[in-house]
Amino acid sequence: MIKQNVFIISFNSLYEILDEIKENLSFKIIKFENEDDFIDRSDLDKIKSLIISKSNQKLLVNKNITVKNLLIVNDFPLSLNKLIVLINTQLIKLKFNHQSKMNIKGYELNLNSKFFSKNDSSLKLTEKEIEIILYLNESKIKHDVIDLQKNIWGYSAEMETHTVETHIYRLRKKISNSFNDENFILSHQKGYFIE
Repeated sequence: MIKQNVFIISFNSLYEILDEIKENLSFKIIKFENEDDFIDRSDLDKIKSLIISKSNQKLLVNKNITVKNLLIVNDFPLSLNKLIVLINTQLIKLKFNHQSKMNIKGYELNLNSKFFSKNDSSLKLTEKEIEIILYLNESKIKHDVIDLQKNIWGYSAEMETHTVETHIYRLRKKISNSFNDENFILSHQKGYFIE
């Protein structure tokens, strides 16, 4: 499972507390010394993560930073459990909004409804098919069967390699039948990939 990012800006004490328990968190924390450091080091057009700060002086100037992805923490005292619940709630909301429309190679993938569509055609996908598409699309490299076994199925020594190949074959056939696209998932001697 890919952890969502939480950017902590100008809040060293909070970062240090969360860093001590990071193995138990469902999100990844990234520290920025101040708002200028965050603005300089981030692609603000692609902010899909939660931002935690004590203030919002410079942050809300950017159109991609809104109350949906910015959590201002200045209401103290605040228990650690309550803060983690607040963070997780915001992350769930962000993930739901982000998942409602993902564009992959000219297709729209809605992770909430599990529909894969293009133009006027759509196709209902299974969880495993979505995992395959997301994994292949995430890094533009060729993934062999062993890589897919490990990272999508959690790798099992007893698992047969034809399980992966059968899933890929069926997914490619579904896409071909629904969209007449033989080239969505490509194969190479080094593995499967999405260009």
